[in-house]
Order: sequence, then structure tokens, then C-alpha cells
Amino acid sequence: MNILIIENIWMGNLKYGFLDKTLYTAFSILPTLYARKIAAITPKNHNVELLTERYSKIDFNKDYDIVHINFTTSTTPRAYEIADKFRKKGKTVVLSGLHPSALPEEAIKHADSVLLGWGELNWLDFLKDYENKNIKSIYQPVKYDKSIKIPPTNVKLPGFVITGAVEATRGCPYKCKFCPETNIPGGSQFYSRPIDEVIDEIKSIPQKTIMFYDTSLTIDTEYTKNLFKRMKKLNKKFFCNGNVDVLAKDKELIRLSHEAGCVSWLIGFESISQESIDNAGKKTNKVDDYFTAVKNIHENKMAVIGCFIFGFDTDTKDSFDLTIKTIKKLGIDVADFCALTPFPGTPVFDQLRKQRRILTEDWSKYTMKEVVFKPKNMTEKELIEGVKKMYIEFYSTSYTLTRILKSLRLGIYPFLIILGRNAIAKINSRRLFV
Repeated sequence: MNILIIENIWMGNLKYGFLDKTLYTAFSILPTLYARKIAAITPKNHNVELLTERYSKIDFNKDYDIVHINFTTSTTPRAYEIADKFRKKGKTVVLSGLHPSALPEEAIKHADSVLLGWGELNWLDFLKDYENKNIKSIYQPVKYDKSIKIPPTNVKLPGFVITGAVEATRGCPYKCKFCPETNIPGGSQFYSRPIDEVIDEIKSIPQKTIMFYDTSLTIDTEYTKNLFKRMKKLNKKFFCNGNVDVLAKDKELIRLSHEAGCVSWLIGFESISQESIDNAGKKTNKVDDYFTAVKNIHENKMAVIGCFIFGFDTDTKDSFDLTIKTIKKLGIDVADFCALTPFPGTPVFDQLRKQRRILTEDWSKYTMKEVVFKPKNMTEKELIEGVKKMYIEFYSTSYTLTRILKSLRLGIYPFLIILGRNAIAKINSRRLFV
């Protein structure tokens, strides 16, 4: 069969210049790993074409048997447009990803089948049913177990790629109320791949640097420590995600990560207000641990990338000034600032919809850089202006240069990561807040 897998990362009418594409592609931040996982697990007797609309135009007249579109909420309108065009041409269309998993009854109007959850193992079930001419409308997620071998996702991407990608574990048991990934069907099931398989995949990645797409490498610390010990001789550099509680207390894990080649940790701090953290269900975060976590990472010559969300019901207009002061004291090297976005399928979405505070279900606005609900203690304008202010102050020329220069003390690889990520953040702030 001829199969087209589309990773849909359309972002409205935004135009991407040469520098934008180069930075995003080189650091393997976009596209995501989802479509590559689907392509990798597809049996080799099928002809598979992997397409990212950011780089390639879709040929609607090509002879495909199946078109599989993987997408998130903000790209939904374009995904449905593509799906509808292919269905009019008689092609079988399959939809997967965070949004169709959350709203399958909406997605099935534009597809022949919808895959819930991560869309890998049930994709294999769909292919078998297709060959038997007996496909289902909805495919429930299939539970991972040790008998399932997940193939390497080292799928070739267009452009100049200097950062490879890998995933050692799947899922997250914490289910924060705002997180779309862990609240989709099967998203909270935590599964760790056999370390031998992960090591073999890392060895096969041609790039010197890699990105772990795991939700967090601090969920099963014994597994991660063993993985890091095995990685010491691979001569790779990598960056990964982790939670505050472990990074503040488990110095052995942090030391091992550095010895294995880690150059930066991304941490979802989310808020400097413990009340906001508790209300969001972020069980791993204690604000009192923030300084210790950052200190531990910096002492081991690694960078800290922090994520912050504004718009929780306990946030006020004062939250922005308090946050910028705190993160400057923390010494975070790179930061991302977002407006709380109630993604479909999350408890936050259900709560706000029940309270009639959802302002729009125009999914293209669910970018985390627009306000799609009515905040409790500020106006919509005050919320987005506050997020904009965070970018302007944190990424002011003087403060950005200061951070970049200070990062030289961490070594060449952390310096390059900090330099690149600061450049990307500059691009994002310019593009998203025009």
C-alpha cells in the first residue's frame, strides 16, 4: 500500500524565513516525534511517505491508499481541510494526535478512522483491518507491555538537522489538570522501553546531540540512572525534561546525567505561586525547591530551561512582576511564557466550559499565545499583555546577552543550546506578539 503520513504543524498565515526554518529544523524541536513514531512502526512491506507541511507541499493528486494525519489542537482547521480534500478524492483518511483523541466525535466527521491515544499500536490494528476491508471508526489505545518492541524513530527529516531525537519512556502518571498529553486516553500509562533497545537506537542516531522527547526522565529514577550509566561511553550530548522534586533532591541522578552527556534540563515550573501549582494538580512542584533544583543543575555544568503559565484562577495582575523578579533570581537560562490554554480533554477545559468561561472554540486560537477563556482575576487583554511583558523583559537585549555570556561557564554545548534557544525565543516573541 501507498501511505502518506502528514505531520501537520500549520500555524495560520505565519511566514517562516530561512533563519526560522534553519533553527527549528537544526535543533529538531519541530516537527514533533509523533509522526515519526507512526512511520517507524509501519510494516516495511508498505510504501510510506512522511510529509511536514512546513517544508513540503501536499500533492492531492498522488496515488495514496491511506492518508494519516497527526495533529494538535491549534492546527485542527488545516488538518480537517486536508482530510476533507483527500476524502473527496476517495482516499481513506486516518486522524491521530492530541486533538482527535480528545474529541473523536468531532474528528470522525472528517475521517474514516480515528486513533485514540499515542496512535502507534492501534495504527497496526487499523492496517490489519484495512487489509481485511473491515476498518472501525474509532480505535481505542492499546496498552504497552514488555512484549512490544518499539522500533527506532530515526526517520530522515528535510533540511539541515544537527539534533537527533529519541524517546526512552512513554506517558506520565501525574495528570496535571492543564496537560493535554497525559489526559488523552492512555496518556497516563507510564511505560519504559528496555534500556538495551534505547542504547542501540541512540548509537544509530548520526547526530552528536539528541533530544529526549520523554514527558519526564525523573518519573522512574532507577531506570533513568541505569540509562545514564549506559550512555557514558556513547559520547553523545543531549537535553531532556524533568520535574522539580527529583532535580532538587536527587543529586546522584543529576551528576549521572552530566556524566552521560546532558547539557540542559527543561523544567515545567509553571508558576511561582504554590497555590496556583496546587490548584493545577502539579504534584511534583514545590516552589521552595525551585532554587535548589536550578542550583544543582548549574553546579553540574548544565543549563536550565523553564516553562511558566499564566492565567490560573489564583493569578492576578501582580503575578507577572513577581514572576520576572523571581526567575531572574533563580538564574534560569532560557524561559518560555504561555497563557493558560484549556485544551479539549483536560480537566481545565471541562471546568471552564461548565463555568461558561470558554470564549471560543476556534481551535486555531489554542496556541498558548492567545487567550481563549475568561480569566478570574484579570481581563483577557491584561493576561495576554502580561505574557507579552514577560517576553519583552526576559528577552531584552541586555539581559539576554548577560545570560548568554554567563553560560560560557557551563561549557561549549550548554552555551550553544542557550544561544540557540534564546534566538528561537526571540523569533517566537517577535512573530507571536506582533
